Amino acid sequence: MSVSDLKASLAEATPPANLSQPLMALWWVAKGDWEQAHALAQKTPTADGAWVHAHIHRAEGDLDNAGYWYGRAGKPASSEALETEWDQIASVLLGKQD
Repeated sequence: MSVSDLKASLAEATPPANLSQPLMALWWVAKGDWEQAHALAQKTPTADGAWVHAHIHRAEGDLDNAGYWYGRAGKPASSEALETEWDQIASVLLGKQD
């Protein structure tokens, strides 16, 4: 699956069944369902889950909390546009599913 495919799937009511939890959380971010995205990110105790968790808090404007989660992910805090960061995260996570 490509980032374009993932974005196309946003027209559906539910995420594709084969996505990892971090990708499902990212999918729900794009759909604007912060509660669902946050719940999935919290249930994913990995660096990838922490990276998505950081993005969620950054999108909410909670930069202190985002900074904590970037640290847990081992990633620098992003200053990219949110859409650009979403694309970057999606690309990396999709590459891990191949």
